[in-house]
Order: sequence, then C-alpha cells, then structure tokens
Amino acid sequence: MELDAEPAAATTGVVRVEKVRGRSAVTRCFAKYPLKIIVPSKVGHASSGAAWLYALTYGGGIVSGDRISCTVSVGDGCTAAMTTQASTKVYKAVGLKCSEQVLEATVGKDALLAAIPDPVTCFSTARYYQKQVFHVSGDSNLVLVDWFTSGRYESGEKWDFNSYKSVNHILSEEHQPLFIDSVLLEQGSNCSIAERMQEYNVVAMVVLLGPKLKQIQDKMQDEVKNMMSVQLRPPTSGGGRYATRPQPLHPQRPPLIASCSPFGRTGTGMVAQVVAVSTESVYSFLRHHLAALEPFLGAAPYSAS
Repeated sequence: MELDAEPAAATTGVVRVEKVRGRSAVTRCFAKYPLKIIVPSKVGHASSGAAWLYALTYGGGIVSGDRISCTVSVGDGCTAAMTTQASTKVYKAVGLKCSEQVLEATVGKDALLAAIPDPVTCFSTARYYQKQVFHVSGDSNLVLVDWFTSGRYESGEKWDFNSYKSVNHILSEEHQPLFIDSVLLEQGSNCSIAERMQEYNVVAMVVLLGPKLKQIQDKMQDEVKNMMSVQLRPPTSGGGRYATRPQPLHPQRPPLIASCSPFGRTGTGMVAQVVAVSTESVYSFLRHHLAALEPFLGAAPYSAS
C-alpha cells in the first residue's frame, strides 16, 4: 500500500482501492491534518474480500474553519466500505467561519462503495457545509447514508447551530446527474430551526443504487410502506360496534417517519428519507434495513458489536 505520495495542497485525503490477488485492497492511502484514515487489516469475515476505511478527525471533531477534502477511487469489481468510529462533531463557530467536508468518489464497473458514517452533530452556533459527489458507471453499486442530529440534545442543546448544509450528487459516466439532493437548515429571524423541527432530533437519508442492491431496495420499500401505513392510518369514525374512542385534536406524531422513492430512468436507485425523535431509533432502522449488506462487506453496517 502506497502511503506517502502527497497530492495537491488543498486535498487532505486520497484513497484508492484495487483488486490484489482477487481481493479488494487499499493500494494508496494519504491523509493529513485534520483528517486521519485508518485501514484495518480485517473487519468481519474475510470471505467477503471487502476493504474497510475509517475516516477520523484529530480531536474527535471538526474545528471552525477546518476544511476536509477527500477523494476515493474504488476500482472495477472492488468492494469498499467507508465509515467512522463515532458521530462527527462540529464545534462552535468562530465568527462567520464555516467547517467544511468535501468527498469525491469514483465507483468502477461492478464495484460497490458503501458510505456509511455515523451522524454529524453540530454544536451550538456551529456552521457546517458538506458536499459529496459520486461518479458511477452503468453497473456500479452505491450505498450512501447521510444523516445529522439536532446537536447535544440530551444535554438540552437542540437545533442550536447557526447553519447546516449537505449536498449530494450522483453522476453517470457521461457526467449526467442521476441524483441530486440538498439539505439546508438556517436559523431564521421569524422561525428558529427548533420551532420548525418540533420534537424530532434526527434527519437521515439512505440511497441505494445498482443491480447488486435491487433486492435490498425492494424489501426496504415494502417494509417502510407497511410500517407507515400502520402508523399514519387515520382513526376509524362513526358509531356502532367498532367505534373508536374520541381522538385528540392534536394526535401524537410517530417517533420515526420514513418514506421511499425510486429514481433513475429504469428505477435502479432508491432514496429513503427518515426523521426521528431519537438517534438510537435511526441506528435500529439502519441496522435492520442494511443487514443484508453483510455478505458484500463482511460485517453488517451499524452492528451493535
């Protein structure tokens, strides 16, 4: 594995995954402050042949004004998982300085990249910007989880950051957009983020793209549809034998709300959007719906172990 070839000054991380003796292997890994990349020798069962990467930051978070820029290349037929060891903390802003993360990834033919980090947690007054661009071919496979919390809400710090923006682009070989998503939350003069988000503390997005993930997509869509049809079913009305009790004027919202939508010309992609009251409920959602990735990755994403 090549460790010391330094790229352009603005880049803080470079990773390349290629086939080596029939297995996916990290053949290039470069990182500099504030980014650190760990490549464990083994994660889960070895038969999967997948490469795992852990992206960390010195000090356990991103300081105001820090900029992390990382490029990842997953070669043809390779499998790679990119994750974190804990939530990405974004510390308080100094003046108008913004903390930034940029990821540009290329996924080769018949390759699989799973970008499965823990959530971003912005501290009070923090300013955060993130952009992720994925270049894929016709039979590339991509799992993308992008999610964030309201902050240190268990300590009473809830939706108290100044701004959060996350942009995700998936582009074809012809540089045509297959998927574009942008989330922006800013404190407003008339309505705060906390007022808009009500009791919810977590927002998550899951993208599944590619032929290897079709069964996982179909199962997730069916299960989410069934779950929400039960949770959001309107109460029955009228008298008689099956009459229900009087319903409150403001019924309690479900602790987790999810929806799924296909995208792409032939429906090769699917996006799930989730909001939830607790971080643990989203971890449970991800563990359940992404457990079928274990044969590809050698370990189930977000496993409790």
